[in-house]
Amino acid sequence: MKILDILIVGAGPIGLNCALAAKKNNLTYLIIEKGTIVNSLYNYPLYMRFFSTAEKLEIDEIPFISTAPKPGRQEALEYYQGIARQKSININLYEKVLKVSKENDVFEVETSKGKYFAKNVIISTGFYDIPNTMNIPGENLEKVKHYYTEPYPYAKQKIVVVGSSNSAVDAALETYRKGAQVTMIVRHSEISKSVKYWVKPDIENRIEEGSIAVHFNSEIIEIKEKTVIFKDENGQIQEIDNDFVLAMTGYLPDFDFLKNSGIELQGECLNPLYNPETMETNVENLYLAGVVCGGKDTHLWFIENSRIHAEMIIKNILSK
Repeated sequence: MKILDILIVGAGPIGLNCALAAKKNNLTYLIIEKGTIVNSLYNYPLYMRFFSTAEKLEIDEIPFISTAPKPGRQEALEYYQGIARQKSININLYEKVLKVSKENDVFEVETSKGKYFAKNVIISTGFYDIPNTMNIPGENLEKVKHYYTEPYPYAKQKIVVVGSSNSAVDAALETYRKGAQVTMIVRHSEISKSVKYWVKPDIENRIEEGSIAVHFNSEIIEIKEKTVIFKDENGQIQEIDNDFVLAMTGYLPDFDFLKNSGIELQGECLNPLYNPETMETNVENLYLAGVVCGGKDTHLWFIENSRIHAEMIIKNILSK
């Protein structure tokens, strides 16, 4: 039975960074990824641009060369997948980790294709795979989309965009500019302050001039085949014609997977329990890295501020 020093769950930027750190320190490792390399980035909107500049997205001090001040999705895919190729990182792709369990000092990792054994496990699964649903009637209709890729399917359609964060604002602006009739339904009283600073004036101006309709302090209560029903800020029930709903309501980590791995979740945000100095969870030699550390607060961690997790984890493993 081959026992790895480290098994890494997830081949996102932080998972890749953990693999590079393990390789530098001559530790045997393997990444297991259910999709492609940086799968979440691959599923981002086609024309998405990062909030961060290129140097803040770099891993392992490998330069990220971008032709624009803010790199886009395709440049990021080229950068991270290029690193995986150039550094010959050990990755099994299109293989889903089903269960992580521990017996004595060895983890058994069961996947869709087999079993692996490791002294240490790093979970770096991000949060983009499970939509934060509204839990309302009609949400399972085909016209409801929790992921947005490009505006062209929505030309000349009546679109409801739910939310006011970056993803919602990008979807509203892009579909509007391709000829959609856009209405935003926003639970809060204004567009989110976290929206990219170069985009926020654009959406606010489109709302002010009436090009994009918006209902603040409002909430969808039902989605039908041809309409959407919502409660407005005055508590009145409104029904509007609708072809598609783009529910940009955010995403969540796989909490069931974390719990089944033995990790304790705390508070309303289901924050996983870990040591912030080592990233080790309540399960000895089981670590967290990247966005997954934030629980429901998915804005707490991102590539820029979680790149350090790899060094912290490998340092702790070596110290043992």
